[in-house]
Amino acid sequence: MATAELTSEQKSDYLAQLTMAAARYTSRTAQRERNQAVLQTQGVLYADAPERVEKRLARLGADWAMARAIEHTPTEPASSGGSTLQLPPESFTGDALGLERLIGRNNLTPVAFLEEGVQVSRSVGRITISGPGGGHGTGFMVSPSLLLTNNHVLRSAEEAGRSKVAFAFQDGVEGGPLTPAVFALEPHRLFVTDRALDYSLVAVAQHGTQGEALSSFGWLMLTETQGKVVIGEFVNIIQHPRGEPKQIALRDNQLVDILERFLHYDSDTREGSSGSPVFNDQWEVVALHHSAVPKTDAEGRPLSVDGTVWRPEMGEQQLAWRANEGVRISRVLRALHEATLTGAAAQLRDEMFTAGLAPSPVESAPPTPSSNGKSALSAANGAQAQAQAHLTDGAAQLVLPLRITVGFDTPSSPQATPLAPLPALEPAPKAVSQPPPPAGRTDVVSAVEQDVDAALINHRLAQERSYYDRTADIAAREAYYANVRTGDGDTLRRALTALLEETHTPQPRYKPMRLVYPWVDLHKDGRLYGIYSAKGFSVEELVRADATVAEARLARVEELLLQESTAGPAEFEAEFDALEASMPFNCEHVVPQSWFGKREPMRGDLHHLFACEAGCNSFRGNFPYFDFPDFDEALRDACGMRESVGFEPAEGKGAVARATLYFLLRYPGQVGDVAREFPEERLPLLLAWHENQAVTEYELHRNAAIAEIQGNRNPLIDHPEWAREIDFSGVWP
Repeated sequence: MATAELTSEQKSDYLAQLTMAAARYTSRTAQRERNQAVLQTQGVLYADAPERVEKRLARLGADWAMARAIEHTPTEPASSGGSTLQLPPESFTGDALGLERLIGRNNLTPVAFLEEGVQVSRSVGRITISGPGGGHGTGFMVSPSLLLTNNHVLRSAEEAGRSKVAFAFQDGVEGGPLTPAVFALEPHRLFVTDRALDYSLVAVAQHGTQGEALSSFGWLMLTETQGKVVIGEFVNIIQHPRGEPKQIALRDNQLVDILERFLHYDSDTREGSSGSPVFNDQWEVVALHHSAVPKTDAEGRPLSVDGTVWRPEMGEQQLAWRANEGVRISRVLRALHEATLTGAAAQLRDEMFTAGLAPSPVESAPPTPSSNGKSALSAANGAQAQAQAHLTDGAAQLVLPLRITVGFDTPSSPQATPLAPLPALEPAPKAVSQPPPPAGRTDVVSAVEQDVDAALINHRLAQERSYYDRTADIAAREAYYANVRTGDGDTLRRALTALLEETHTPQPRYKPMRLVYPWVDLHKDGRLYGIYSAKGFSVEELVRADATVAEARLARVEELLLQESTAGPAEFEAEFDALEASMPFNCEHVVPQSWFGKREPMRGDLHHLFACEAGCNSFRGNFPYFDFPDFDEALRDACGMRESVGFEPAEGKGAVARATLYFLLRYPGQVGDVAREFPEERLPLLLAWHENQAVTEYELHRNAAIAEIQGNRNPLIDHPEWAREIDFSGVWP
C-alpha cells in the first residue's frame, strides 16, 4: 500500500512493522552469515538442520537412504552448518539422484514449471481498499470462497467491507491488458485477522461485478506438512507491486534464514506486494509475504535511500531495503486451526483444509508427470498393460487387460464417506466440479495429506465438545430401543439384528485416520490407547503414522504394476494382501478382515475398529481370541499371548468382546464357518470377558460418537444384561 495514502494510525503501525522486521533480521546476522558460508562451501543440503533437509528430500521423492549410501564417507563433513550427514556435498549431483534440480541448485528447469506457474497465478489478485487509508495490496484464494492477505492490508471487517479483489489484472501475451474480473469481499460471511502474524482471511463473493464465476480462478491448497523448503532454495513470488498489473519475482530469490514464525529471503518486491504468496519450485505456498526488511541505523530506525532516517510521509519508494520477510504458512494455518469460529463461518474456514487443490481451469496441454519424477500410480509400459489410476469410492481402480479394484484408503466420494451429522465435526465434503490437478502434484499423495488435514481439524473441533453427555445419551438409548421387547432370546436377537441393520446409515468406508482417531476412539484425557497394550499415543502421532503407511503402500503398488503387469487377479490380490500385512495401519479390526473378505460395510464399521499400534496389530493377525491358562508368560511386549490356537490380549478384553458380540448380531452368518474364525463354542469366552470387565465411560463415549456417525448402537454396551438373554445360536452359519 502506498504510505502517502495511509492514515496516521496506519503509518504508525507500518513503521512498527518495519522496525520489528529489521530487528528480527539483525538478531539473526550471525546465523545468517553461517548459513551463507555453508551454502558457498558445501551446498544447500548442508545449510539447514539435517531433519529439515531429510523431510524436504522425502517430500520431493528423493530416496534418502540411497543418497546416504552413495560415496559414503565415515567422517563428518568439515564444519557443516549443524548437519550431521555423513556424505560429502559432491555426492549430491545430478548424476546421483537429480537433487540439484530437485532442490534448486541448478537453474535448468523443466518447461512445465512455467506452465504450472501460469495456472497458480490465476488465483492471485489485486486488492483495492476504498475510502480512508485506502490503497492496494495482493491476496490469493485459499479455498473456493476465501482470500488470504496481510492484516496491514485489511485491518478490520469494516475495511474489508469497502474493498474488492481483481483477478486477471495483468498484461496478455500480446502485450495489451486483459479485462480483470472484480469481486466484492464479504467479511460478514467470514473475517479472521491476526496482527502478530500479519494475516487476514476474508470471504469473497461468488460472482464478479460482471457476472464472472469466482470458481474459474481456482485456489491454492495450503498445508502444514513440513519439508516444503530449506535454507538455500529459491522461492517465487507472484505480486501486484504498487497496485500495478500482476508480476513475478522468479527463482532468483534465495531463502537465507528460517525463524520460528518467519522466513527471510532476497527478492525483488515493492510496495503493494504485501499479501503475496511465496512459492517453492513445486508451486507450493511456503509463506505469506508481509514486509521488506529495511536498512537501519544504530538505533534500529529505518533508513532512506539517501542515508537519512526514513519517515512514512517520504513514501515507501524511498526506503533502503536489505531483504524480505514472509510469515511461514504453517504458522498461519496453525493459528487458523485455533481461531474460535462457529456455524457457517467455521464451515468456511474448515473448507480450506478439506476442499483439496483446485487449479485454475486454463486451457493448456495435459498435465505432465509430477516434478519429483513419480506419479501416484504410474502407467505400466508395454503392449499388454496400460494402467490408468483414478479415485473411486475410496479405492484406486486399475484398468489393465483385466479389471480389479484394490482398496488404497484414498478419499471416498461425498456419498461414500458420509461424515456424521455432528455439528462440531467435519461436514461431508461438497461435490465440486474441478479440473484435473496441475503438473507437479501427485494426486494420491495430496489426497493422503488432505486426509491428515481433515483428521487434525476434526480432532481440534472434537476437543471443544463434551467428552460424554450421560443425560443426552440415556435419552438417545431409550429412544433407540423403544420398540425392542425382551423375554424371548431368539426374538430379541432377531429384533436387534433388524434394528442394527436398519439404523446403520450412513455406512462410512474404512478411514481410521479421519473417523477413528480424531474423536471416536479418544479417551477422556484426549489421547489414544492401544486396545491390546494400553500404550498411549497422541492423535497426530497415529494420524501421521498411518499417512506414512498409506503413501508407502501406494509406492509399492506402483512397483507391482510396473513389475507384475501381466499378473492375474489372484496373483495381484495375494501380493496386495502380503503388502497390507507387512504395512499395517495402527487400527485393529477385532473381527479380522480376512473373515469377511474385506467387504463393506463390515470393514468400515466403527463399532469393531480400535486404535492399536502396528506391532500389536500384526502380532494378533487373524488369530481368534482365546484364554490361555498360563497367560502371564506373554510372548510379545504388552500385546498379549499368541499360540497356534489363538490370541489373548493383555488389555481391553471387555471392550473387544462387546465389539465382537455386536458384529455377530449385526452380520449374522458372516463369521464362524471355519475353525480359524469364531465358532459357536467360543461364545462363552466372549460372554466371560464381557461380564468380567464392566462397560467403561470410554466405551459409552465411543458408542455415542459412533451412533452420531453411522446411526446404530452397540446393544451390549447399552444393555450389558442382555448378553445372557440373547440367543446367539442363530448368528453362526
